[in-house]
Formats: sequence, structure tokens, C-alpha cells
Amino acid sequence: MRARIGAGLRGAGLRSVCLLAALAPAAAAAQDAFPNRLGSGVPSPSITAPSFPPGPAEAEASLSLSAILAGIGEPLRAGLAWRIYDDRGDGNRPSIVARSTDPAPSFRLAPGAYVATVTYGFASASKRITMAGQQQTDTLRVSAGALKLSGAVGDQRIAPAQLAFSVFVPVGTNSEGRLVRSGVKAGELIRLPEGTYHVVSTYGESNAIQRADLKVENGKITDATLNHRAATVTLKLVAAPGAEAFAGTAFSVLTPGGDTIREAIGAFPQVTLAEGDYVLIARHDGQVYTREFKVESGMDRDIEVVAKGA
Repeated sequence: MRARIGAGLRGAGLRSVCLLAALAPAAAAAQDAFPNRLGSGVPSPSITAPSFPPGPAEAEASLSLSAILAGIGEPLRAGLAWRIYDDRGDGNRPSIVARSTDPAPSFRLAPGAYVATVTYGFASASKRITMAGQQQTDTLRVSAGALKLSGAVGDQRIAPAQLAFSVFVPVGTNSEGRLVRSGVKAGELIRLPEGTYHVVSTYGESNAIQRADLKVENGKITDATLNHRAATVTLKLVAAPGAEAFAGTAFSVLTPGGDTIREAIGAFPQVTLAEGDYVLIARHDGQVYTREFKVESGMDRDIEVVAKGA
């Protein structure tokens, strides 16, 4: 009886082993198909979010600009400088987004607020412009005129190379309160905002100076000639009147009060001086010679110092 039971148990155990062996491939397949996410070590399938194409970029549009003279409405066709600034409204300094020197430029701008500026010489104008994806055209009005300067002594025009002008804006009682520009040449066109200006004209490199207050009007050129009372003298140190000048002589031109007006070195340097009385000092080979002389407007001449005993 025991033998049969044992045999039966052994037979049952064999059937169980066979059954487990038969089920193992199916279980493995099921585990491959449905992995244990917590502890199997098999990575979970990744989930990729759907991608969408980027939205359309903000539509740019063209901004066409031109400039005219205020008052007379005459178009400005040269000498312009355009700048476009972004207007972010955050109190920070705006940055330049575009620039041009064309008389009638066109800019491609994204929607937003901008400030358009144009300069015409020393005159300028600006305007706030809002772009909304549509083409725009605008005109800026510039309040400006111009100065054209020259100089003369009597009826005789002064050569442009011998003249230099400085232009100032008066401030209060100070006629030279703010310098607008120096080194202006005769005949040069200076574009300026409408207003009154103080002009200083220097003839030569000494004290021949003239001043004038000039008015600039919109759309007009103020052509002014400043008349100097001066002359150009040639300085010479000679052994006798009309003799050959000594080379390497050092000259000093002084006022009667002793203020130095000009110094020069050479055999016969030329000096342009305002009308008036002067003292000339000549130094040569350790010797000093002096002479008083007078300058009369428009009378260019030689000023000789005789080296007595030379």
C-alpha cells in the first residue's frame, strides 16, 4: 500500500514538474509583453509629446519716410540722416534698429512702437510711429534754414583760405553761450534750426576779428559778409631801408600796453593785424631792435626794422 501511494506521489510530482515546464515559456512571454514596471528592470516605453509647427512670425511691414522744410513745405532731397529707435516705454535708453541717408528711405519693421528721427545739418525732427503689420507712409517737418559766410576788407573779398568762422547760440547775456561749430570755411553752407546766432570771423591768425548777430529763417539761406578793418604786414629786419632782410630773425608784435599779439620767425614773415598801433621787436644774433608802427585797414605793406650798427 505504501509503495503504491509513494509511486502515486512520485507520479503526481512528475506531472507537476511537467506542467510547470510547459507553463514557463508562456509566463516568460507574458512578462515580455507586460513587464513589471516596479522591479523587472525592463525600461518602460517612452512617451513622446506631439509636436506642433511654430506659429507664424510677426508680420513685418514697410515704413516709408520723407522730410520737408516747415513753413514752406519744400521737400528735402539731400543732406539727411535717418534713424529709427525702438520705443519700449520702459524708461531705458532706446536702441537704434535702422538707419539710412537716403532722402526718402523705406524700412521693414515688425509691429510695435518706434521713434523716427531725421537730422538736416544741425536741425532735426522726430515723430512717434506705431506699426501694426501694415504699410505706412509719413512725413517729418524740419524747421531749418542755412548760413553762408564770407569776409571782406572794404570792397576787397578775403580769400576763403584766410578766414575761419565760429557759430554760437547766445545764452542769456552771453553772446557766445554755446558753441555750435568752429572752423567753418567761407562759402560753406551751414544748416541750422531757425533762430538767432552769434558769428565770430577770424581773418588770419592774430587779432583781426569781427562779430555779428545773424538770423536764420525757415527755408532761407542767410548770406552774410563780415567786413574786417585789418591789413597784412610783412616784417623785416634790415641793415638799411630797402636792403635784404636778415634770415632767422625772431619777431614779436605787441600792443602799446605790452600784450603780445603774434610771434614769428623768418626773414620776412607775414602777419594779418587789426587796424591800430603796435610795437615790433626783432631779435637777431643776440641783439634786440624795436620799432613802433601803425596798421591801417586795407593797406598791406612792409614793416622794416633797421638794425643800427649791423
